[in-house]
Amino acid sequence: MKGKKRILITGGAGFIGHQVIHRFLQDTDHDIVVLDRLDTSGNLNRIHEVLELDPAWKSRVQIVWHDLKAPVNEVLCRQIGTVNYIIHLAAGSHVDRSIEYPMEFVMDNVVGTTNLLDFARTHCRDELDLFLYFSTDEVFGPAPNDVRYKEWDRYNSGNPYSASKAGAEEMCLAYCNTYKMPIIVTHTMNVFGVRQHPEKFIPLLIQKIRDGEEVTIHSNASKTKAGSRFYINTDDVASAVLFLMDNHKIGDKYNIVGEREMDNLELAQTVAKIMGKELKYSMVDFHSSRPGHDLRYALCGEKMKEAGWEPSVSVTERLKEVVEWSLENTRWLRK
Repeated sequence: MKGKKRILITGGAGFIGHQVIHRFLQDTDHDIVVLDRLDTSGNLNRIHEVLELDPAWKSRVQIVWHDLKAPVNEVLCRQIGTVNYIIHLAAGSHVDRSIEYPMEFVMDNVVGTTNLLDFARTHCRDELDLFLYFSTDEVFGPAPNDVRYKEWDRYNSGNPYSASKAGAEEMCLAYCNTYKMPIIVTHTMNVFGVRQHPEKFIPLLIQKIRDGEEVTIHSNASKTKAGSRFYINTDDVASAVLFLMDNHKIGDKYNIVGEREMDNLELAQTVAKIMGKELKYSMVDFHSSRPGHDLRYALCGEKMKEAGWEPSVSVTERLKEVVEWSLENTRWLRK
């Protein structure tokens, strides 16, 4: 990304989006347009706290309200202006809600993505260097033991959320193939970090351990094995996005994967140890309590590693950073 560029980040007030903004402000001189509908996922306090870190950053960020279920009209096009990069993070992502309201997720993720693609095709075609679509590990479905899915492995969506993300991926590839647009797709999984929604597992874990409450650990039916993930910190995700701006092949897919696999019991024990507190927990049958969820998800990160990117800090150190930050900034924990 040589020279000063203009970057559109959808969902920029979200948990991952605001950290991507932080990384771009810190490591580049590019200007940023945030497109967000500012619902329960989008919180402007995230962006405001980032901008408070350096007064000079405020002049480089423009915030535009819009719900992508509606097309980007001419008025919005003028507000957004010309952009060189689009990082599409905005999405409906609550699995349980997708099971109850599947059409809502088709509208948010498939229709919303198509509306953004059409904006890019009709208004940014000559200036657009890259459209990055941010997808999920869940498109692959549950991973058997010792299996880590590669980028082009077959999909097996286990819930309407993951199916809608897979559908949006297909629209991105269709626009790439049909209109020769510069598009890539990323998959990542179980992101954690600062300013995460307090109902998510890790901030909830910190709050419950702090207050001496029992933690629920989802497990297999016999309650002998906890669910596991390759947890990854938002700062590492943001660094991977920045890396991909200059290191990609148009029409390709990339897995952004955490340092190592960690099951939820080990994660809870690690957080309790960092906090110097006792862990009170119970194992709960995962599928019975949360239909549409899977015990294990796993991605292969070798492609990005071979290209020159991998997480810079261990997951244990990242957890320590987040625990310490959260205990100092308790407004981001559940009361």
